[in-house]
Amino acid sequence: MINNYNILLNMVNDYKSLKEIEAIGLGGSSAANTADNKSDYDIYIYGKSEPPVEDRRKIAEKYADKPEIDNHNFETGDVFYLRDSGKPIDIMYRHPDFIENNIKWVWEQHNASLGYTTCFIDNIKRTEILYDKTGWLKEMQKKVSTPYPEKLAENIIKKNFNYLKDAMFSFYDQLVSAVERNDFVSVNHRCAAFLASYFDAIFAKNRVLNPGEKKLVPFALKNCKILPADFESDVKILSIGELSKRVPVAAKMVENLRKIL
Repeated sequence: MINNYNILLNMVNDYKSLKEIEAIGLGGSSAANTADNKSDYDIYIYGKSEPPVEDRRKIAEKYADKPEIDNHNFETGDVFYLRDSGKPIDIMYRHPDFIENNIKWVWEQHNASLGYTTCFIDNIKRTEILYDKTGWLKEMQKKVSTPYPEKLAENIIKKNFNYLKDAMFSFYDQLVSAVERNDFVSVNHRCAAFLASYFDAIFAKNRVLNPGEKKLVPFALKNCKILPADFESDVKILSIGELSKRVPVAAKMVENLRKIL
């Protein structure tokens, strides 16, 4: 049986030889113990400058055929499938300032976003450190391992709950317009935005970090003690239910959420 983790450690040893690299962490579902057979290895490589593309290509080609190197679809990244097992590898290159600024903005200054407020905090906290030349990554984990800031929770709830339905031009208002236009694409966009803020408020209420986009219903059922009535069934209807049911269930979700906040 192929041991993908041992291959990963060999790869880390290769990347460690590049002078630009200061820390390497394994994140995503692998670090959170929620991986399944379709999950990739999310590898975060930190450095104040990116290693040369050709150096990265040489390493990737030791382990994969036809790797895609230096894509910029989201962050700077290299992606490939391990040659022997087909395991997907997603490598992201990040400047340490990016993480430090996010920790400061969210965890220390208590600023909220519309959805996904604490995702990077969760990412750092759950990261399995594979290499840490100066101890920087461990220090970042210490910073986000303090108790959930009460002011941050308040700000996340206030911002996200208000824009679900109470604010002018809310996600609910936009959803109503999209349904009236019979605009299926817009309906899906508005439902996704609604759910991002809905989950952000729920996680803040429970003082639980936001894990991102995947498997949110089972994650919330497992980790959140306080949930709105009909939580699971209503999320399912809003996500994949008939068009005619989306608006009324969204209104219901807001009121049930209001009761627990």
